[in-house]
Amino acid sequence: MAEKTVSDSSTFSTLRNLWPYMWPADRADLRARVTWATLLLVVAKLTLVAGPYFFKWATDALAGDARSAPPLPAFLLAPVMLVIAYNVLRLVQLGFNQLRDALFARVGQYAVRQLAFRTFVHMHQLSLRFHLERRTGGLSRIIERGTKGIETIVRFIMLNTAPTILEFALTTAIFAYTYGWKYVVVVAVTVSVYVWFTVRASDWRISIRRDMNDSDTDANTKAIDSLLNFETVKYFNNEAMEAERFDRSMARYEISATRIWTSLGWLNFGQGVIYGIGTVIVMCMSALEVQAGTQSVGDFVFINAMLMQLSVPLNFIGFIYREIRQGLTDIEQMFDLLDVPQEIVDKPDAKALAVPAGKVEFRDVHFSYDPNRKILKGVSFEVPAGKTVAIVGPSGAGKSTISRLLFRFYDIQSGAVLIDGQDVRDVTQESLRAAIGMVPQDTVLFNDTIAYNIRYGRVGASEEEVRKAAELAQIGPFIERLPDGYRSMVGERGLKLSGGEKQRVAIARTILKAPPILMLDEATSALDSHTEQEIQAALDLVSRGRTTIVIAHRLSTVITADEIIVLKDGQIAERGTHAELMLKHGLYASMWDRQREATEAEERLRIARESDELGVIVRRRTSEVG
Repeated sequence: MAEKTVSDSSTFSTLRNLWPYMWPADRADLRARVTWATLLLVVAKLTLVAGPYFFKWATDALAGDARSAPPLPAFLLAPVMLVIAYNVLRLVQLGFNQLRDALFARVGQYAVRQLAFRTFVHMHQLSLRFHLERRTGGLSRIIERGTKGIETIVRFIMLNTAPTILEFALTTAIFAYTYGWKYVVVVAVTVSVYVWFTVRASDWRISIRRDMNDSDTDANTKAIDSLLNFETVKYFNNEAMEAERFDRSMARYEISATRIWTSLGWLNFGQGVIYGIGTVIVMCMSALEVQAGTQSVGDFVFINAMLMQLSVPLNFIGFIYREIRQGLTDIEQMFDLLDVPQEIVDKPDAKALAVPAGKVEFRDVHFSYDPNRKILKGVSFEVPAGKTVAIVGPSGAGKSTISRLLFRFYDIQSGAVLIDGQDVRDVTQESLRAAIGMVPQDTVLFNDTIAYNIRYGRVGASEEEVRKAAELAQIGPFIERLPDGYRSMVGERGLKLSGGEKQRVAIARTILKAPPILMLDEATSALDSHTEQEIQAALDLVSRGRTTIVIAHRLSTVITADEIIVLKDGQIAERGTHAELMLKHGLYASMWDRQREATEAEERLRIARESDELGVIVRRRTSEVG
């Protein structure tokens, strides 16, 4: 019983949240459409219940019984004219319904658009922590189903629930006035049992629908994850395993979907039996009265026509209830997403960040993603305006965390992150991120043109500015050689470009952004030595005159930094210039020696391979001469 109460509370809460979208306060034109649609609804229902009267009069006229003839001119009482009038009324009622639906279409689509937009914006406002813990495929499926569910709920509440209630009320009133309360009692009992059965059966089916949705989300998540990691699947020859994982999810979906259709069959059958019994009872009562002479044959036909008309909205009551509840089931996860609070929010009095110089300071910063595992333990350093500071250290030391804290993807537990003396928690996130440029290690591009991806740094940039940024990033000539030039598509996540080309695009859009502060997060660690040197030259050009923080894996890229900070276990182990750190013979020096040995071994291996290839060529040519 408690579970039912909670469910009802959630339903009413959802409907209350939807109301502003169905009756938008700032859109008088849409509210006018709702008003006109409501008026047409009433007219359509009055026309609908008037139709069977013409059917009744036509039947009595054909039977030669004029007792119930309406006070109309004789030529209008001809059976043919009454039949025509009956069908004209049905067409008029159909026309009013279609006009009502057309008027309301824009209201329904407005609600869908506004809620989808709100959800999309909210997803971007949630923290990085949220997105790292959720699966993109599952989120996209939830939003897709939720959007469809919103349209279903809005349309059925506004266009079908009120009409059904109105038609049932009119039918009941006619039966009570014309034929007495015994007919009303039978009809009321039939409707009550019908609605009770429909609600119980629909609640049972909703639990099956939830299982089907979970299976659908799981299958879609696995499919998207597998396709996004297409190359990895190929590398490890795991197509069969991925197909098996996907098929397991689809097997669960198959079982749930089969149960949905089976349960629908039982629901429809049960509804038919209940309404059929009620119809038989009422029609037998009318048939007995016709035999007794208290009703005409036209009354018998009229009652049958009214019951047939009533069966449509009654069936729609079940349909409306199922669709609304299933729609609520589909959007409840979407509303759960909207209820997820923003972890990082601007203060009410937050001001825009002012960057007259660009000095960055970390002051006794303590931070952890999880309370049981501290990442930074009292880190303090300063990056003077226009200078370059490199941060190096073993994996897991907390290097990349520093970039996330500077962008304020997370809030620190204690200490302060300052830019020109302003705590990043006291300024707006928009102004903070506008002042920082980022060139990451793994550049992921949008599946659009090269021009679009470069212009992403400043969306209002002209074509000439995009070209200039590409030239400075040393990718201009490459783009010009492509068949479609700057309109060339880069593919999903930029997979049509090489690692070096993607990095140059990332550099170009950072140049276009022209930020006073630059963050280079292992921007060359995934590249070969030759490409690294070319990219490094472009990065040196970008960072010139800007406050720059370099998070590096390859130490050879940071030897010219004004200061090098060595992190270990979330603390600063060493700091100084490259020369000073080498003289200390500490952690930095040992890391340098290991990387140098690895580089020299790689170089010797390359020379050996080239020598072997040269020897093969010489022997082949000697053999050919001999």
